[in-house]
Amino acid sequence: MSTQRQARLADVAALAGVSPATASRVLNGSPHRVTKTLHERVLAAARELRYTPNAQAQALARKTSGTIALLLHDVADPYFAAIAGGVLSAADARGVRVLIADTGSDPRAKAGHLAALRTHRPRAAILVGSRTTDAEAEAELAAELDELRAGGANVVSVGQPGLPGAVVRPDNHAGARRLAEYLTAAGHRTFGVVAGPPTLLTVGERLAGFTEGLAAAGITLDQGAVRHADFSRDGGYEAGRDFDTAATAVFVTGDVMATGFCTALRERGIAVPGDVSVAGFDDVPVVADLSPALTTVRLPLSDMGSRALSLALDGPADTVVEAVAELVVRDSVVELNGG
Repeated sequence: MSTQRQARLADVAALAGVSPATASRVLNGSPHRVTKTLHERVLAAARELRYTPNAQAQALARKTSGTIALLLHDVADPYFAAIAGGVLSAADARGVRVLIADTGSDPRAKAGHLAALRTHRPRAAILVGSRTTDAEAEAELAAELDELRAGGANVVSVGQPGLPGAVVRPDNHAGARRLAEYLTAAGHRTFGVVAGPPTLLTVGERLAGFTEGLAAAGITLDQGAVRHADFSRDGGYEAGRDFDTAATAVFVTGDVMATGFCTALRERGIAVPGDVSVAGFDDVPVVADLSPALTTVRLPLSDMGSRALSLALDGPADTVVEAVAELVVRDSVVELNGG
């Protein structure tokens, strides 16, 4: 049984009565224009032959492909999943394809992914995740982003400024300060902090904002009350198993960590908020359904993703867009007498 040969670009050109170069300009999105009459003849021939353009040829003609590369620290983490959802929803509305890579928090891993992606000529790259204190690795990452931009791709980071390209910056500092001000106004005077790794700039921003908010109320955060752990549910859980401070309120620098922390406290018979109040940061969807529901600082995660996609497609190429943080008061924090 014979199978019909797939139509080639030369077949479309012959049927339309044009050169293969002209057919390629029409079908592969070259910036070089042809007349309206020739354009319509080529498209009609392609439809008749059921011709499918070659993605690599399109990338060569346009100097980039139609694909957006999205690099995330952890695609399973609700924080990154919510941002990715915003990117994907906006990309779908624009008819753009998104290629997702899970990089972990190591900037060298991101640089490796970007080096591999350059061969695919992505239209743009979106990096989601905190920058780190590793200056050498960050310089490596910046060099790869410069190479992408030199090849015609736009670059957007969701995190801290400092890398080439545009940035969607979450207001970690102001959000954490606002939380500290709320907790002190509620009467709390003794605090613990469960923080992610100190190498992540996000952790430093949130700690600095929280410390500043306490200082405004005349309270100094005891550095011995700060426990660093993995920025994950399991990291929060381990911190909860070891929790033994006299704090009346604990700030957990990420909601995913806070879910594990609260689980460990519950298993130990420590009531939230009866024995200790707990607050988080990010407002990932699950924390509203915890018992008690978690007081937290909300970032517009889905909107951050959609804004990143818009910057990746439309620019401006070098700008910083602020994502405002908002305090969300729920049931995991109790007001003390005098609060």
